[in-house]
Amino acid sequence: MQRLSSSLLACMLLLLASVCKANEVANTIFVDKSGKGNFTAIQKAIDSIPQNNTEWIRIQISADKYSEKVVIPANKPFIFLEGAGRNNTSIEYGDDQDLPTSATFISYADNIKAEGITIKNTYNLQNGGQNITMKRATAIRIQGDKSAFYDCAFVGIQDTFFDDKGSHYFKNCYIEGAIDFIYGSAQSIYEECVISLNVGKYDPGLPSSITAQKKAEPEDPSGFVFKNCEITGTGKAHLGRAWGPYSTVIIYNSTISDIILPQGWNAWHFVGHEENFTYVEANNTGAGADTSRRVPWLKKFDASELSKFVDLSYIDRDGWIEKLPTTSLIT
Repeated sequence: MQRLSSSLLACMLLLLASVCKANEVANTIFVDKSGKGNFTAIQKAIDSIPQNNTEWIRIQISADKYSEKVVIPANKPFIFLEGAGRNNTSIEYGDDQDLPTSATFISYADNIKAEGITIKNTYNLQNGGQNITMKRATAIRIQGDKSAFYDCAFVGIQDTFFDDKGSHYFKNCYIEGAIDFIYGSAQSIYEECVISLNVGKYDPGLPSSITAQKKAEPEDPSGFVFKNCEITGTGKAHLGRAWGPYSTVIIYNSTISDIILPQGWNAWHFVGHEENFTYVEANNTGAGADTSRRVPWLKKFDASELSKFVDLSYIDRDGWIEKLPTTSLIT
């Protein structure tokens, strides 16, 4: 019995050690445009990381504007991109061609973390967004699983944020756009984020929608949850329109300004599927939070039903968020 107990204790210690190591960074690569780091471009730093990496590698990016496209391939997981703050470090590029690959930043890999970076697609923002034909111009596309973004900003007009697929977490981020500017079929929680409509600055007559969620099957776990967020900006928009027949969006405990159209939601191409949508607004405040004139198919959840979505377990059943690397001190 004593020998068995010792073995169990040893196993527990090994397990605890592995958990502790999960938050550690094995190596840091420095990116600085002035030449003071290991690389002057973010993509070159990513290219230097070995394929099928199993340890967290930090890419620390100095304050500057990086005019480049950035792609994290599927075979390069465990990358932590750390900027010098979203007001100081930005990745900016203008492209509207071939939607799947035109985004300024694309992440195909699992286990990715980013912090303190602004990502912008400048195509529709040329000439201050005036006198141009608006096109789909995505700032970021996230296709990998277990990806988290903290204190980041994502800026565009149409299709800004392609939350494509996988489980994702966004904390204290800023997302700006006008048309379907948070879209995709991922399973994501947006917590304490600012969601800013900008259609009023560019073309107030455009049909605008904040989300276009694409849940396709009833057993699909995908959905967007906005928790403790601020929904604000200029112009008028729907909270969402259905990009899929089981489209799912939860707005919870958030502040909603008067930018939201009274009906709130749009069935779009899925008229006749309204009973299958999961659109829920609960515990919200602000001039746009009044649900008395919302579409009749807006759902009402009790506390138990809400908890299945607003609790972190919705995206984090195996504890991957706790295993993310911690922020270093940036000087």
